[in-house]
Amino acid sequence: MIFWLLAFLIIAGVAAVMVLALTRAHRSEMDGAASDVQVYRDQLKEVARDEARGVLAETEAEAVRLEVSRRLLDADRRAQARDEHVPGNRRLAAAIIVATLLAGGIGTYLTQGAPGVPDLPMSARLAALEEAARDRPGQEEAEAVAAPILPGPEAVPEDFLELMGRLRTATQERPSDIRGLTLLARNEARLGNFAAARRAQEQLIAAKGSEVAADDLSAMIELMVFSAGGYVSPEAEEYVARLLARDPGHRAGRYFLGLVQVQAGRPDLAFPLWRDLLETGTADEPWSPVVRAAIADVAAGAGVTYEPPAVRGPTAAEIAAAEDMDAEDRDATIRGMVESLAARLAQEGGPAEEWAQLVHSLMVLGDEARARRILAEAKEIFDDDEASMAIIRDAGARYGLAE
Repeated sequence: MIFWLLAFLIIAGVAAVMVLALTRAHRSEMDGAASDVQVYRDQLKEVARDEARGVLAETEAEAVRLEVSRRLLDADRRAQARDEHVPGNRRLAAAIIVATLLAGGIGTYLTQGAPGVPDLPMSARLAALEEAARDRPGQEEAEAVAAPILPGPEAVPEDFLELMGRLRTATQERPSDIRGLTLLARNEARLGNFAAARRAQEQLIAAKGSEVAADDLSAMIELMVFSAGGYVSPEAEEYVARLLARDPGHRAGRYFLGLVQVQAGRPDLAFPLWRDLLETGTADEPWSPVVRAAIADVAAGAGVTYEPPAVRGPTAAEIAAAEDMDAEDRDATIRGMVESLAARLAQEGGPAEEWAQLVHSLMVLGDEARARRILAEAKEIFDDDEASMAIIRDAGARYGLAE
Protein backbone atom coordinates (compact mmCIF):
# COMPACT_ATOMS: atom_id res chain seq x y z
CA MET A 1 0.00 0.00 0.00
CA ILE A 2 2.82 2.39 0.84
CA PHE A 3 4.43 1.67 -2.53
CA TRP A 4 1.27 2.51 -4.47
CA LEU A 5 0.77 5.68 -2.45
CA LEU A 6 4.33 6.79 -3.15
CA ALA A 7 3.98 5.91 -6.84
CA PHE A 8 0.75 7.92 -7.08
CA LEU A 9 2.36 10.92 -5.39
CA ILE A 10 5.35 10.79 -7.73
CA ILE A 11 3.15 10.58 -10.84
CA ALA A 12 0.90 13.36 -9.52
CA GLY A 13 3.94 15.53 -8.85
CA VAL A 14 5.36 14.99 -12.35
CA ALA A 15 1.96 15.65 -13.93
CA ALA A 16 1.54 18.83 -11.88
CA VAL A 17 4.90 20.15 -13.03
CA MET A 18 4.06 19.48 -16.70
CA VAL A 19 0.58 21.01 -16.41
CA LEU A 20 2.07 24.06 -14.71
CA ALA A 21 4.56 24.43 -17.55
CA LEU A 22 1.76 24.27 -20.12
CA THR A 23 -0.31 26.79 -18.14
CA ARG A 24 2.58 29.20 -17.89
CA ALA A 25 3.18 28.93 -21.62
CA HIS A 26 -0.48 29.78 -22.26
CA ARG A 27 -0.35 32.74 -19.88
CA SER A 28 2.75 34.00 -21.63
CA GLU A 29 0.96 33.86 -24.98
CA MET A 30 -2.08 35.66 -23.55
CA ASP A 31 0.09 38.33 -22.00
CA GLY A 32 1.74 38.88 -25.38
CA ALA A 33 -1.62 39.26 -27.15
CA ALA A 34 -2.91 41.68 -24.48
CA SER A 35 0.27 43.69 -24.84
CA ASP A 36 -0.32 44.10 -28.59
CA VAL A 37 -3.86 45.39 -27.97
CA GLN A 38 -2.62 47.91 -25.41
CA VAL A 39 0.10 49.16 -27.78
CA TYR A 40 -2.46 49.92 -30.51
CA ARG A 41 -4.77 51.68 -28.06
CA ASP A 42 -1.90 53.85 -26.91
CA GLN A 43 -1.13 54.66 -30.55
CA LEU A 44 -4.73 55.83 -31.10
CA LYS A 45 -4.43 58.17 -28.12
CA GLU A 46 -1.10 59.48 -29.48
CA VAL A 47 -2.70 60.18 -32.90
CA ALA A 48 -5.51 62.17 -31.22
CA ARG A 49 -2.96 64.25 -29.28
CA ASP A 50 -0.87 64.92 -32.41
CA GLU A 51 -4.00 66.02 -34.30
CA ALA A 52 -5.03 68.35 -31.47
CA ARG A 53 -1.57 69.96 -31.40
CA GLY A 54 -1.60 70.41 -35.17
CA VAL A 55 1.28 68.01 -35.74
CA LEU A 56 -0.92 65.90 -38.04
CA ALA A 57 -3.39 67.28 -40.56
CA GLU A 58 -6.96 66.04 -40.25
CA THR A 59 -6.71 63.82 -43.36
CA GLU A 60 -3.37 62.35 -42.25
CA ALA A 61 -4.67 61.75 -38.74
CA GLU A 62 -7.74 59.97 -40.12
CA ALA A 63 -5.62 57.71 -42.32
CA VAL A 64 -3.32 56.76 -39.42
CA ARG A 65 -6.29 56.25 -37.13
CA LEU A 66 -7.91 53.84 -39.61
CA GLU A 67 -4.71 51.75 -39.98
CA VAL A 68 -4.09 51.54 -36.20
CA SER A 69 -7.76 50.69 -35.59
CA ARG A 70 -7.53 47.84 -38.14
CA ARG A 71 -4.48 46.44 -36.39
CA LEU A 72 -6.18 46.82 -33.00
CA LEU A 73 -9.18 44.80 -34.19
CA ASP A 74 -6.91 42.06 -35.58
CA ALA A 75 -4.96 41.83 -32.31
CA ASP A 76 -8.16 41.72 -30.28
CA ARG A 77 -9.58 38.90 -32.46
CA ARG A 78 -6.37 36.87 -32.07
CA ALA A 79 -6.44 37.29 -28.30
CA GLN A 80 -10.06 36.18 -28.11
CA ALA A 81 -9.36 33.15 -30.33
CA ARG A 82 -6.50 32.02 -28.07
CA ASP A 83 -8.64 32.51 -25.01
CA GLU A 84 -11.46 30.42 -26.47
CA HIS A 85 -9.55 27.52 -28.06
CA VAL A 86 -6.12 27.22 -26.46
CA PRO A 87 -7.22 26.50 -22.87
CA GLY A 88 -9.26 23.55 -24.08
CA ASN A 89 -6.28 22.19 -26.00
CA ARG A 90 -4.03 22.72 -22.99
CA ARG A 91 -6.44 20.93 -20.72
CA LEU A 92 -6.68 18.04 -23.20
CA ALA A 93 -2.88 17.84 -23.43
CA ALA A 94 -2.58 17.87 -19.65
CA ALA A 95 -5.18 15.11 -19.34
CA ILE A 96 -3.37 12.98 -21.94
CA ILE A 97 -0.05 13.45 -20.14
CA VAL A 98 -1.48 12.43 -16.78
CA ALA A 99 -3.27 9.42 -18.29
CA THR A 100 -0.12 8.32 -20.14
CA LEU A 101 2.00 8.60 -17.02
CA LEU A 102 -0.49 6.61 -14.98
CA ALA A 103 -1.07 3.91 -17.60
CA GLY A 104 2.60 3.63 -18.54
CA GLY A 105 3.86 3.54 -14.97
CA ILE A 106 1.30 1.05 -13.72
CA GLY A 107 1.54 -1.13 -16.83
CA THR A 108 5.34 -1.26 -16.68
CA TYR A 109 5.32 -2.18 -13.02
CA LEU A 110 2.65 -4.87 -13.45
CA THR A 111 4.58 -6.52 -16.31
CA GLN A 112 8.17 -5.95 -15.18
CA GLY A 113 7.86 -5.50 -11.45
CA ALA A 114 6.67 -7.72 -8.64
CA PRO A 115 3.45 -6.38 -7.08
CA GLY A 116 2.88 -7.63 -3.59
CA VAL A 117 6.50 -8.56 -2.92
CA PRO A 118 7.71 -6.98 0.32
CA ASP A 119 10.76 -4.75 0.50
CA LEU A 120 14.12 -6.53 0.54
CA PRO A 121 16.82 -4.09 1.65
CA MET A 122 20.50 -4.96 1.41
CA SER A 123 20.76 -5.79 5.10
CA ALA A 124 17.94 -8.33 4.81
CA ARG A 125 19.48 -9.88 1.69
CA LEU A 126 22.86 -10.24 3.36
CA ALA A 127 21.23 -11.77 6.41
CA ALA A 128 19.39 -14.26 4.18
CA LEU A 129 22.64 -15.20 2.43
CA GLU A 130 24.36 -15.74 5.77
CA GLU A 131 21.52 -17.92 6.99
CA ALA A 132 21.60 -19.97 3.78
CA ALA A 133 25.36 -20.41 4.18
CA ARG A 134 24.89 -21.69 7.73
CA ASP A 135 22.16 -24.11 6.68
CA ARG A 136 23.88 -25.53 3.59
CA PRO A 137 24.58 -29.30 3.31
CA GLY A 138 27.53 -30.84 5.12
CA GLN A 139 30.44 -32.72 3.57
CA GLU A 140 29.07 -36.26 3.81
CA GLU A 141 25.67 -35.26 2.42
CA ALA A 142 27.34 -33.49 -0.50
CA GLU A 143 29.57 -36.50 -1.18
CA ALA A 144 26.55 -38.79 -1.32
CA VAL A 145 24.90 -36.52 -3.90
CA ALA A 146 28.07 -36.12 -5.99
CA ALA A 147 29.20 -39.76 -5.97
CA PRO A 148 27.17 -40.88 -9.03
CA ILE A 149 28.54 -38.10 -11.25
CA LEU A 150 32.22 -38.28 -10.33
CA PRO A 151 34.66 -39.99 -12.75
CA GLY A 152 35.32 -43.65 -12.20
CA PRO A 153 38.65 -45.19 -11.19
CA GLU A 154 41.58 -45.70 -13.49
CA ALA A 155 42.12 -49.21 -14.84
CA VAL A 156 44.58 -50.81 -12.45
CA PRO A 157 46.10 -54.28 -12.29
CA GLU A 158 44.94 -56.83 -9.75
CA ASP A 159 48.23 -56.74 -7.86
CA PHE A 160 47.74 -53.02 -7.25
CA LEU A 161 44.31 -53.65 -5.76
CA GLU A 162 45.87 -56.30 -3.55
CA LEU A 163 48.51 -53.82 -2.38
CA MET A 164 45.76 -51.28 -1.64
CA GLY A 165 44.01 -53.82 0.52
CA ARG A 166 47.18 -54.35 2.50
CA LEU A 167 47.72 -50.59 2.79
CA ARG A 168 44.22 -50.07 4.18
CA THR A 169 44.78 -52.80 6.73
CA ALA A 170 48.17 -51.39 7.71
CA THR A 171 46.81 -47.88 8.28
CA GLN A 172 43.99 -49.27 10.40
CA GLU A 173 46.54 -51.06 12.53
CA ARG A 174 48.88 -48.04 12.62
CA PRO A 175 46.61 -44.95 12.45
CA SER A 176 49.56 -42.60 13.02
CA ASP A 177 51.68 -43.95 10.14
CA ILE A 178 52.26 -40.73 8.21
CA ARG A 179 53.84 -42.33 5.15
CA GLY A 180 51.13 -44.99 4.97
CA LEU A 181 48.34 -42.42 5.27
CA THR A 182 49.97 -40.24 2.61
CA LEU A 183 50.06 -43.17 0.18
CA LEU A 184 46.53 -44.19 1.11
CA ALA A 185 45.03 -40.74 0.44
CA ARG A 186 46.84 -40.43 -2.89
CA ASN A 187 45.92 -43.89 -4.17
CA GLU A 188 42.33 -43.88 -2.96
CA ALA A 189 41.86 -40.79 -5.12
CA ARG A 190 43.53 -42.59 -8.03
CA LEU A 191 41.01 -45.42 -7.65
CA GLY A 192 38.12 -42.94 -7.66
CA ASN A 193 37.38 -43.45 -3.97
CA PHE A 194 37.36 -39.73 -3.28
CA ALA A 195 35.44 -39.86 -0.01
CA ALA A 196 37.89 -42.49 1.26
CA ALA A 197 40.80 -40.34 0.08
CA ARG A 198 39.35 -37.40 1.98
CA ARG A 199 39.04 -39.46 5.15
CA ALA A 200 42.63 -40.69 4.79
CA GLN A 201 43.89 -37.12 4.35
CA GLU A 202 41.91 -36.04 7.40
CA GLN A 203 43.52 -38.85 9.38
CA LEU A 204 46.95 -37.80 8.07
CA ILE A 205 46.43 -34.21 9.25
CA ALA A 206 45.40 -35.45 12.68
CA ALA A 207 48.49 -37.68 12.83
CA LYS A 208 50.82 -34.80 11.96
CA GLY A 209 49.32 -32.57 14.63
CA SER A 210 51.28 -29.34 15.01
CA GLU A 211 53.65 -30.46 12.24
CA VAL A 212 50.95 -30.29 9.59
CA ALA A 213 52.01 -28.22 6.57
CA ALA A 214 49.98 -25.68 4.63
CA ASP A 215 50.12 -27.95 1.59
CA ASP A 216 48.58 -30.77 3.65
CA LEU A 217 45.63 -28.51 4.42
CA SER A 218 45.43 -27.43 0.79
CA ALA A 219 45.36 -31.07 -0.35
CA MET A 220 42.60 -31.75 2.15
CA ILE A 221 40.48 -28.91 0.78
CA GLU A 222 41.01 -30.11 -2.79
CA LEU A 223 39.88 -33.63 -1.90
CA MET A 224 36.85 -32.33 0.00
CA VAL A 225 35.75 -30.05 -2.83
CA PHE A 226 36.35 -32.65 -5.52
CA SER A 227 34.58 -35.45 -3.63
CA ALA A 228 31.61 -33.07 -3.18
CA GLY A 229 31.42 -32.35 -6.90
CA GLY A 230 32.93 -28.86 -6.68
CA TYR A 231 30.89 -27.79 -3.68
CA VAL A 232 32.61 -26.16 -0.69
CA SER A 233 30.98 -27.57 2.43
CA PRO A 234 31.03 -25.89 5.85
CA GLU A 235 33.70 -28.38 6.92
CA ALA A 236 35.83 -27.52 3.88
CA GLU A 237 35.37 -23.82 4.64
CA GLU A 238 36.79 -24.43 8.11
CA TYR A 239 39.91 -25.91 6.52
CA VAL A 240 40.14 -22.87 4.21
CA ALA A 241 40.07 -20.59 7.25
CA ARG A 242 42.67 -22.75 8.97
CA LEU A 243 44.95 -22.67 5.92
CA LEU A 244 44.74 -18.89 5.51
CA ALA A 245 45.27 -18.34 9.23
CA ARG A 246 48.56 -20.21 8.84
CA ASP A 247 49.50 -18.59 5.51
CA PRO A 248 47.32 -15.59 4.48
CA GLY A 249 48.95 -15.44 1.05
CA HIS A 250 48.51 -19.12 0.18
CA ARG A 251 47.26 -19.01 -3.39
CA ALA A 252 45.21 -22.19 -3.28
CA GLY A 253 43.63 -21.00 -0.05
CA ARG A 254 42.71 -17.66 -1.64
CA TYR A 255 41.21 -19.46 -4.62
CA PHE A 256 39.06 -21.64 -2.38
CA LEU A 257 38.03 -18.65 -0.27
CA GLY A 258 36.86 -16.97 -3.47
CA LEU A 259 34.93 -20.12 -4.38
CA VAL A 260 33.28 -20.06 -0.94
CA GLN A 261 32.15 -16.47 -1.55
CA VAL A 262 30.87 -17.22 -5.05
CA GLN A 263 28.80 -20.13 -3.79
CA ALA A 264 27.54 -17.99 -0.90
CA GLY A 265 26.21 -15.37 -3.33
CA ARG A 266 28.90 -12.80 -2.54
CA PRO A 267 30.70 -12.07 -5.83
CA ASP A 268 31.70 -8.70 -4.37
CA LEU A 269 33.96 -10.54 -1.91
CA ALA A 270 35.15 -13.17 -4.40
CA PHE A 271 36.15 -10.76 -7.17
CA PRO A 272 39.16 -9.07 -5.51
CA LEU A 273 40.53 -12.47 -4.47
CA TRP A 274 40.30 -13.98 -7.93
CA ARG A 275 41.42 -10.82 -9.70
CA ASP A 276 44.61 -10.89 -7.62
CA LEU A 277 45.19 -14.55 -8.54
CA LEU A 278 44.89 -13.76 -12.25
CA GLU A 279 47.02 -10.64 -12.20
CA THR A 280 49.85 -12.06 -10.10
CA GLY A 281 49.80 -15.72 -11.13
CA THR A 282 50.73 -17.87 -14.08
CA ALA A 283 48.62 -19.81 -16.55
CA ASP A 284 49.87 -23.17 -15.30
CA GLU A 285 48.34 -22.77 -11.84
CA PRO A 286 45.59 -25.40 -11.48
CA TRP A 287 42.84 -22.89 -10.69
CA SER A 288 43.79 -20.44 -13.45
CA PRO A 289 41.44 -21.84 -16.16
CA VAL A 290 38.50 -21.90 -13.72
CA VAL A 291 39.09 -18.36 -12.52
CA ARG A 292 39.67 -17.02 -16.02
CA ALA A 293 36.45 -18.60 -17.28
CA ALA A 294 34.36 -17.27 -14.39
CA ILE A 295 35.94 -13.88 -13.63
CA ALA A 296 33.75 -11.88 -16.05
CA ASP A 297 30.52 -13.12 -14.44
CA VAL A 298 31.95 -12.68 -10.94
CA ALA A 299 33.01 -9.12 -11.80
CA ALA A 300 29.56 -8.35 -13.22
CA GLY A 301 27.97 -9.67 -10.04
CA ALA A 302 30.24 -7.35 -8.08
CA GLY A 303 29.19 -4.40 -10.25
CA VAL A 304 32.57 -4.15 -11.96
CA THR A 305 33.54 -4.17 -15.63
CA TYR A 306 36.74 -6.17 -15.82
CA GLU A 307 38.99 -7.35 -18.64
CA PRO A 308 41.30 -10.15 -17.44
CA PRO A 309 44.95 -9.90 -18.40
CA ALA A 310 46.04 -11.83 -21.45
CA VAL A 311 47.64 -15.20 -20.91
CA ARG A 312 51.24 -14.82 -21.88
CA GLY A 313 53.33 -17.56 -23.36
CA PRO A 314 56.81 -18.62 -22.26
CA THR A 315 59.51 -16.01 -22.73
CA ALA A 316 63.01 -16.80 -23.91
CA ALA A 317 64.26 -16.20 -20.37
CA GLU A 318 61.76 -18.69 -18.94
CA ILE A 319 62.71 -21.30 -21.49
CA ALA A 320 66.40 -20.70 -20.79
CA ALA A 321 65.79 -21.05 -17.06
CA ALA A 322 63.95 -24.29 -17.67
CA GLU A 323 66.99 -25.68 -19.46
CA ASP A 324 68.85 -25.73 -16.12
CA MET A 325 66.32 -28.22 -14.73
CA ASP A 326 66.55 -31.97 -15.10
CA ALA A 327 65.03 -33.35 -18.29
CA GLU A 328 61.68 -34.40 -16.83
CA ASP A 329 61.03 -31.14 -14.97
CA ARG A 330 62.21 -29.06 -17.90
CA ASP A 331 59.87 -30.75 -20.37
CA ALA A 332 56.94 -30.51 -17.97
CA THR A 333 57.56 -26.81 -17.34
CA ILE A 334 57.97 -25.86 -20.98
CA ARG A 335 55.06 -28.00 -22.13
CA GLY A 336 52.78 -26.40 -19.57
CA MET A 337 53.68 -22.92 -20.79
CA VAL A 338 53.44 -23.94 -24.45
CA GLU A 339 50.02 -25.56 -24.06
CA SER A 340 48.69 -22.45 -22.32
CA LEU A 341 49.87 -20.27 -25.19
CA ALA A 342 48.56 -22.69 -27.84
CA ALA A 343 45.14 -22.89 -26.19
CA ARG A 344 44.82 -19.12 -26.00
CA LEU A 345 45.86 -18.58 -29.61
CA ALA A 346 43.40 -21.25 -30.75
CA GLN A 347 40.53 -19.69 -28.81
CA GLU A 348 41.25 -15.96 -28.91
CA GLY A 349 43.92 -15.43 -31.56
CA GLY A 350 46.86 -13.14 -31.06
CA PRO A 351 49.55 -11.08 -32.81
CA ALA A 352 52.10 -12.59 -35.16
CA GLU A 353 54.81 -12.31 -32.51
CA GLU A 354 52.97 -14.78 -30.28
CA TRP A 355 52.49 -17.27 -33.13
CA ALA A 356 56.21 -17.01 -33.87
CA GLN A 357 56.92 -17.56 -30.18
CA LEU A 358 54.77 -20.71 -30.21
CA VAL A 359 56.72 -22.06 -33.19
CA HIS A 360 59.97 -21.36 -31.35
CA SER A 361 58.73 -23.10 -28.18
CA LEU A 362 57.60 -26.19 -30.10
CA MET A 363 60.98 -26.46 -31.78
CA VAL A 364 62.67 -26.27 -28.36
CA LEU A 365 60.52 -29.26 -27.39
CA GLY A 366 61.52 -31.06 -30.58
CA ASP A 367 57.94 -31.16 -31.90
CA GLU A 368 58.74 -30.17 -35.49
CA ALA A 369 55.56 -31.63 -37.00
CA ARG A 370 53.35 -29.53 -34.76
CA ALA A 371 55.53 -26.47 -35.29
CA ARG A 372 54.98 -26.84 -39.04
CA ARG A 373 51.21 -27.08 -38.57
CA ILE A 374 51.20 -23.96 -36.39
CA LEU A 375 53.34 -22.14 -38.95
CA ALA A 376 50.94 -23.05 -41.77
CA GLU A 377 47.94 -21.95 -39.70
CA ALA A 378 49.60 -18.62 -38.90
CA LYS A 379 50.29 -18.01 -42.60
CA GLU A 380 46.60 -18.50 -43.37
CA ILE A 381 45.58 -16.12 -40.60
CA PHE A 382 47.99 -13.34 -41.57
CA ASP A 383 47.79 -13.83 -45.33
CA ASP A 384 46.55 -10.24 -45.88
CA ASP A 385 48.99 -8.61 -43.44
CA GLU A 386 52.42 -8.28 -45.00
CA ALA A 387 54.14 -7.04 -41.83
CA SER A 388 52.81 -9.98 -39.81
CA MET A 389 53.65 -12.41 -42.59
CA ALA A 390 57.26 -11.21 -42.47
CA ILE A 391 57.42 -12.16 -38.77
CA ILE A 392 55.90 -15.60 -39.45
CA ARG A 393 58.24 -16.28 -42.39
CA ASP A 394 61.23 -15.27 -40.30
CA ALA A 395 60.18 -17.72 -37.55
CA GLY A 396 59.95 -20.51 -40.10
CA ALA A 397 63.25 -19.66 -41.77
CA ARG A 398 65.05 -19.58 -38.42
CA TYR A 399 64.35 -23.30 -37.95
CA GLY A 400 64.44 -24.36 -41.59
CA LEU A 401 60.67 -24.69 -41.79
CA ALA A 402 60.17 -22.30 -44.71
CA GLU A 403 58.18 -23.80 -47.53
